Amino acid sequence: MCIRDSPIAAFFIFQTVFAATAATIVSGAMAERTNFSGYLAYSVVITAFIYPVVGHWIWGGGWLAEMGIIDFAGSTVVHSVGGWAALAGAIVLGPRIGKYNEDGSANALPGHNLLMAALGVFILWFGWFGFNPGSTVAGTDLSIASIAVTTNLAAAAGAVMAMSVSWIKYGKADVSMTLNGALAGLVSITAGTANVGNLSAIIIGAIAGMIVIYSVEFFDKLQIDDPVGAVSVHGVCGAFGTLAVGIFAAEGGLLFGGGISLLITQFIGVITVFFWAFGLGFVLFKTIDVVIGLRVSEADEIEGLDYSEHGAQSYPDFMININAQN
Repeated sequence: MCIRDSPIAAFFIFQTVFAATAATIVSGAMAERTNFSGYLAYSVVITAFIYPVVGHWIWGGGWLAEMGIIDFAGSTVVHSVGGWAALAGAIVLGPRIGKYNEDGSANALPGHNLLMAALGVFILWFGWFGFNPGSTVAGTDLSIASIAVTTNLAAAAGAVMAMSVSWIKYGKADVSMTLNGALAGLVSITAGTANVGNLSAIIIGAIAGMIVIYSVEFFDKLQIDDPVGAVSVHGVCGAFGTLAVGIFAAEGGLLFGGGISLLITQFIGVITVFFWAFGLGFVLFKTIDVVIGLRVSEADEIEGLDYSEHGAQSYPDFMININAQN
């Protein structure tokens, strides 16, 4: 059988993009202090080994697939793999300079352009209609429409819930938390998007939108520096979304007369993937740190990795003006 055959080619390109997605999730949690060589090294291992093994277990007829686990488009296979590996990377790498004080309190290090972040989230939201409905592979499958609906409902519910919770907690509707809430809803519905109804999708997305806020705060208290909340959005909400299938699935879900067997299967899958991705990720990052170094120098971090690692400035006019003033 040749890869040029349409079904195989479609599956191949989807798996290629999914593997790349798992690796890029890790980069978010390790942003602003990882050297480029280390980034390339861990990306190769994640895409060539850590992700494919989980993909085989769940999507390739492996032992979790035989148990009956449901992860339609990758809440665990893609997002949790990336999220748990990101957690390992953030722990090994350590926090950014100035993130935490001696008393354990955290300092806000806001991103430089919230409008671009918002644009990125909306692009991701739109792209999810390829990520989830596209996972049917066959474009004539009528379930594509219902999958698109559940995907959109969960994202909207996640955004609204995160905005509401942040408004209550902080006195203002936090934009960055709202954006992460939308992503949390998308990640959480990805496992069961073809297996849950519209109301269930709203509930799953809303719960994820609340979880992501408390998860970000939890990791901050542990002094695990995750600049974009990748561990919370992808790891934690990916695990939640996978477990939610065992509760809300229209066929086999706990709330729909299916008993607890599917939920147990989902739980086994979540725990197994956590130990696999986090455990191997921790060993991987420790090895990279010893062999080639994982973190840039303090001077390079302060200068900015765009210049110290790539010899370019994101805002050259700004730098020229600063230099002229000096």
